[in-house]
Amino acid sequence: MEIKAIYFDLFETLISEYENGQRKAPRSTHKVEQLGFERKIFDNEWSARQEKRMNGSYSDFPSVLREIFSTMGHDVNDEIIESLHRERINAKLIPFNNIDKAILSTLDQIKKMGIKIGLISNCTPEEVTAWESSSLSKYFDDAVFSYQVKLAKPNPMIYQLACERMGVSPTESLFIGDGGSNELDGATKVGMSTYHATWFIPTYISERITDYKKLTKPSELLEILPG
Repeated sequence: MEIKAIYFDLFETLISEYENGQRKAPRSTHKVEQLGFERKIFDNEWSARQEKRMNGSYSDFPSVLREIFSTMGHDVNDEIIESLHRERINAKLIPFNNIDKAILSTLDQIKKMGIKIGLISNCTPEEVTAWESSSLSKYFDDAVFSYQVKLAKPNPMIYQLACERMGVSPTESLFIGDGGSNELDGATKVGMSTYHATWFIPTYISERITDYKKLTKPSELLEILPG
């Protein structure tokens, strides 16, 4: 089957929030302890809302905070919430700086082959404010953000939608991702050829996924493609 499109995950596939094993920016919710909240309880409430945060059930980051603080029995004023919101936006801008040249080169060569390039990302609005102005976006024919389409990986419908929007079938497509959110399983189930991108993730994490061919550097993707 001819490969007509390649879809990429975003975080830890095209960009990374980590460098030398450390976050490039502190988690935007690191100040909750300073507000008198027990961090573990907050983190549990945050994690419990993962799917709804990704699928657009919440309109924005402040609405998530308000609900969590209310559940925890705390009143927090809008000024504090907006401050946390700005910090989160700024933290999420950092991974878009200094995109790995090997990734940009690989995207450029794929583009020159006439193969369409798409993005399928589980994300919230504040996480991708830098997408359009980044050096990545010009290579992409389409970007599917989970919060916009009200679907999140590994729901098969988000992959099918991405293919429909670019006029290709899943069997004509590749999906490349670091494996978070069971995204590789979701892509495989709809018929995509799926590869595990490991260049940003530690070995002890990449080894947890054993069912997919691993790519240790972006250029290895080019070896899969005809010509």
